[in-house]
Amino acid sequence: MTHAWLITGPPGSGRSVAALCFAAALQCISDGEPGCGSCRACSTTMAGTHADVRRVIPEGLSIGVDEMRSIVQIASRRPTTGHWQIVVIEDADRLTEGAANALLKVVEEPPPSTVFLLCAPSVDPEDIAVTLRSRCRHVALVTPSTDAIARVLVDRDGLASDTAQWAASVSGGHVGRARRLATDPEARQRRERALGLVRDAATPSRAYAAAEELVAAAETEAVVLTADRAEAETEELRTALGAGGTGKGTAGAMRGAAGAIKDLERRQKSRQTRASRDALDRALIDLATYFRDALLVSSSAGAVAANHPDMAQPVAALAAHAAPARLLRCIEAVLECREALAVNVKPKFAVDAMVATIGQQLRG
Repeated sequence: MTHAWLITGPPGSGRSVAALCFAAALQCISDGEPGCGSCRACSTTMAGTHADVRRVIPEGLSIGVDEMRSIVQIASRRPTTGHWQIVVIEDADRLTEGAANALLKVVEEPPPSTVFLLCAPSVDPEDIAVTLRSRCRHVALVTPSTDAIARVLVDRDGLASDTAQWAASVSGGHVGRARRLATDPEARQRRERALGLVRDAATPSRAYAAAEELVAAAETEAVVLTADRAEAETEELRTALGAGGTGKGTAGAMRGAAGAIKDLERRQKSRQTRASRDALDRALIDLATYFRDALLVSSSAGAVAANHPDMAQPVAALAAHAAPARLLRCIEAVLECREALAVNVKPKFAVDAMVATIGQQLRG
């Protein structure tokens, strides 16, 4: 049995789900084919409650060395109830250099009953360390087709066929994104706002206001996504520390627990920052693929599927207005913005620079 696996695929390809299903199959206790999906081991693995399956899901912008060292320590133990001690590292591309080195040490000499399942977008050195890649068995996933995504939405979510087909066609091959677009009006509004930046960037009086709105929308989305969990965590910690108690020494205990509360607030802020960056990145991908569609029209590449088929008319107008070289420069500006955000440039500065470049190209 290979002790380290690397599952790669673009966002929406299901790499995290595939890793979890693999973990369930390894822990399966059914007498039949492994991975029955119904035994206790399979059910608890898929629910995230199996005692011998650890999921590392980055809450902040990266997975740090301290977190990885604690995971490695747990992974070195023998399984308690399952066949294997399994560690699933989602978004392994977010490992810091120190965290990757800490993981490498145990992957090089793995405990006999431990399996590591790493998930990353690709085998590119920017996504996964070469040393880690060389010690893993690689499984590559592909982007699901529009029809396949639509079938999932119809069969599993009970959505109408036309709604499912539309959402699948504009999701960029991401099942979760398609589901949100089909069921959440706010998700559709965010997409429209992102695509509207093309129009606003060409209007000097609107360009920077639109950029500010895009960043603010991402921050608002992050607050909505993380608020309930943050509130529950804070209340749980305060209760554990004796908040609201009237016994002797309660006030002193709360004063002494200030460090724990600050640590929780730091982790919550990091989680919210990541959620905001992820939301903004989704908007930027929509924007880049909009320019890409216009470039396809301008280049008469009709055989290539569009990312925004419902925007055919404004895309055609953009293609007629801007030369291919200018459209390509707009795409580069969006990609440069994404790269700037990846190295922690403030979103406002990165998006403003992008809008300035796009506006220059569309007004030229």
